[in-house]
Amino acid sequence: MIAFVLKRLPAAVAVVAFATASFAQDFPKRPVTMIVPFAAGGTSDVIARTVAEQMGIALGQTIVIENVAGAGGSTALARASRAEPDGYTIAIGNAGTNAATYTIYPKLPFTPDSFVPIAMVAKTFGIIAVRKDFPAKDLKEFIAYAKANPGKINLGHAGVGSSNYLICKSFVTAAGIDATLVGYRGAAPALTDAIGGQIDGVCDAAASVSQSINEKLARGLVVGSTVRLATVPDLPTSAEAGLPEFEAQGWNGLFAPKGTPPAVIAKLNAAARTAVETDAVKKRFADLSTVAPDPDEHTPEVLQKLVTRDVEKYRKMLADDAK
Repeated sequence: MIAFVLKRLPAAVAVVAFATASFAQDFPKRPVTMIVPFAAGGTSDVIARTVAEQMGIALGQTIVIENVAGAGGSTALARASRAEPDGYTIAIGNAGTNAATYTIYPKLPFTPDSFVPIAMVAKTFGIIAVRKDFPAKDLKEFIAYAKANPGKINLGHAGVGSSNYLICKSFVTAAGIDATLVGYRGAAPALTDAIGGQIDGVCDAAASVSQSINEKLARGLVVGSTVRLATVPDLPTSAEAGLPEFEAQGWNGLFAPKGTPPAVIAKLNAAARTAVETDAVKKRFADLSTVAPDPDEHTPEVLQKLVTRDVEKYRKMLADDAK
């Protein structure tokens, strides 16, 4: 009986392999859902919609955006981890949702191994901006004001564990100030409250805050980059503003549930690579002060290395925030 089973095993494996290959060859036969871990209008959402449109063209199917806000992106990632591993549900994430969150929320129903990396799709740059009538006119005055009023300044972000939260943490640590960090369900509602004067400012990515700065709805203080951004050319870098310790350069990547067939991942990766190389995405990214990955940064392995690196990085930085 055992010998009979062993003889049949190679045939069974071959059938499974053939079925998997056939499935991957036909993928996708229907629209793909891309889960965005934040409310509409924020950095991840804008990048997701920009990339998804061109990925859909490359795949020959529509990619539907589903915004699932809450818990700094953890609600969305939990849903993505439970999805059928067939390539029809993927998620966009960043250093917050896919690295820092494991320190901040150690009892999550998912781990880094719950996901398969598809591709990095964007590099982002963090900005600190304040309401237009805030008394400090530049970063030096802001830090002096914050030190004279400990705990009284409040800065909004997209939720504990989000990349914007990491921008806040990096900033207050570098500046040596005591500020109240206020979490929202996404970057857009935080920015809305800053513009409306309900909070003093925001920690945000250039992709979502640059336009408000240019329209003088908010006032930029600093960009955590080594070079000035074309969309906000008057905004000083951290070194120029006198705070070189502040660094806020992030990334966005696409992930699929563990168990998604490698051939399907390869198709999604190829579509993502094609998308970020299109003129449409390059132009939109330029408008958003967002940068596409370099040619050698498109592989799933590069994204996996970023996750592994940042899990450890934020484990050290955010140990006191663990719940």
